Formats: sequence, C-alpha cells, structure tokens
Amino acid sequence: MSFWLKPLTATVLALGAVTAAQAVTPAERQAQRVDNRQARQAERIDQGVASGQLTRREEKRLEHQQQHLANMENRMESDGKVTGREAVRMEHAQDRASRNIHRKKHNGRN
Repeated sequence: MSFWLKPLTATVLALGAVTAAQAVTPAERQAQRVDNRQARQAERIDQGVASGQLTRREEKRLEHQQQHLANMENRMESDGKVTGREAVRMEHAQDRASRNIHRKKHNGRN
C-alpha cells in the first residue's frame, strides 16, 4: 500500500464502524417513538393536574391507562421483536389514551 492509502483506509474503516454503531433499526425507532409519546402524554397529565383541569380521580384513571400501555409495550418487546401488527395495535392504544387525556382535560370539571 502507498504512504497515503494506509491512513485513508484506516479513516474510512473507522468512519464506517462509527456509522454502523449509530444505525438505528426500525424496531428501535418504533420503541423510541412509543417511549417519547408516553413521556409527552405523562407531561400532559401532569400539566392538567397542575392547572386544575384534571381531578385526582381523572389523573389516577389516566395514569392507570398509561401503566397499561407500558405493560403492553413490555409484553410486545418480550420476545425481542415487535411485529408490524403489534406496532399498529400499540399506536391505536396510544391514540385512545391521547383522546382520553384531551377529553378529561376539557370536560369542564375542576
């Protein structure tokens, strides 16, 4: 190898290794999406309690639903792989939870 080719090859290999290490699989991306959405929904519940839009009873029910979603996610991930059908099911469950949060925050009860 020439004088310049050795360092260049080493640099390219190092960059390739870094890029491969940073690559995120679709399953990991889905898990991050679910976790981020769960966090945002928890923040919405906390904000509703702080502003008085949610009663303690409403808060407990919404938190129970969030715990159900977390349990559901754990069951789906337990076999090491989340299928497309499971991902859609989780997405729909999170959609329902989001609608419940909105409805309870805007039902006029304080």
